[in-house]
Amino acid sequence: MQLIPVNNSATAREFLILPIRIYKDSEHWIRPLDQDIESVFDSKKNKSFRHGSAARWIVVDDSGRTVGRVAAFENKKSKNKGNDQPTGGMGFFEAINDKQVAFMLFDACKTWLQEKGMEAMDGPINFGDRDKWWGLLVDGYEIEPNYLQHYNFPYYQELFEAYGFQTYFQQYTYGRKTRDPLSPKLAAKAQRLEEDPAYSFSHMRLKNLPKYIEDFKTVYNQAWGGHGVPQMSTAQAKAIINQLKPIIDEKIVWFGYYNEDPIAFFIMLPEMNQIFKHVNGNLNWLGKLKFVWHKWRKTCNKMFGLVFGIVPAHQGKGVEGSLIMAARQMVQDDYHRYEDFEMNWIGDFNPKMLRVAEQVGGYIAKTHVTYRKIFDETVPFKRHPMI
Repeated sequence: MQLIPVNNSATAREFLILPIRIYKDSEHWIRPLDQDIESVFDSKKNKSFRHGSAARWIVVDDSGRTVGRVAAFENKKSKNKGNDQPTGGMGFFEAINDKQVAFMLFDACKTWLQEKGMEAMDGPINFGDRDKWWGLLVDGYEIEPNYLQHYNFPYYQELFEAYGFQTYFQQYTYGRKTRDPLSPKLAAKAQRLEEDPAYSFSHMRLKNLPKYIEDFKTVYNQAWGGHGVPQMSTAQAKAIINQLKPIIDEKIVWFGYYNEDPIAFFIMLPEMNQIFKHVNGNLNWLGKLKFVWHKWRKTCNKMFGLVFGIVPAHQGKGVEGSLIMAARQMVQDDYHRYEDFEMNWIGDFNPKMLRVAEQVGGYIAKTHVTYRKIFDETVPFKRHPMI
């Protein structure tokens, strides 16, 4: 077997298509869009290259057949953030069920990261935001992955743990049937606000998109600013919303207001993998035609909870209950398009959001794990701190 760096179009192509062979008999795997994978490793498209770098490898067997792939990342801005040691990352791991192949790939990441001054690596993670390809699937193999969510076979967990990766945190994807009843606790929370006319809740109207771009930015900056997350500019908010615009269903994007000032949002989207599974990984002209066709046919019957946020001044007052109950009335009583609902993953280090997910009536549909491998095995291992 041979470890080969990805440094030309031929090896990049092998990196891209290996999963097709690995999952050819899987009824649940959905091929990611080629463009999404390629953009991660394109320095012109991925802003993470401004402060870091990435490397990729494939492993070929003695017959020249590709049997494994992996990528490693280092980010100068985040390597020490919340870590006791400089920490890099590895991801996009795919391999046949062979420890020799897996360990060769893991060793390549470790060596490369050590040369960059790293003392540990997290994986499998993305070279970028946590909402994409983050964590190894360890439960929920019988459910199709959501868009940009990692799917893998059960033996991957054995390969990671045999190499010495330890659980840094678990990630729970909660699901539920859309029209199942909600927890009475949510109704009780919502009732607190019913008599206060200063509070109001409404869904997005695309004709007023500039207003919602500003509202999104305002809530985001107040809810997450000061927690190690940089403030979002209007240009950034506009770019995010415009990127989502082709798939937005305005009736499932909700905002909360106090005296008409934005204080909360609950952003849900149609689950796009229900459409993308029909395009075979490529949004070329044919793929786009298929996308439009399935969107028109309303093929998608699952909602995906992308993000939920409340500004600190209005937390603990029942706003989450009122916001969820307002959305409930729409999707349960007035708008019967969606049958299932899954939320973006929640880390086990965030018990407040876990409670909200449970109050919504969610059950854990999938579990992913973000592992950490400390290179010096004498260093004590610590899990992700609670928030």
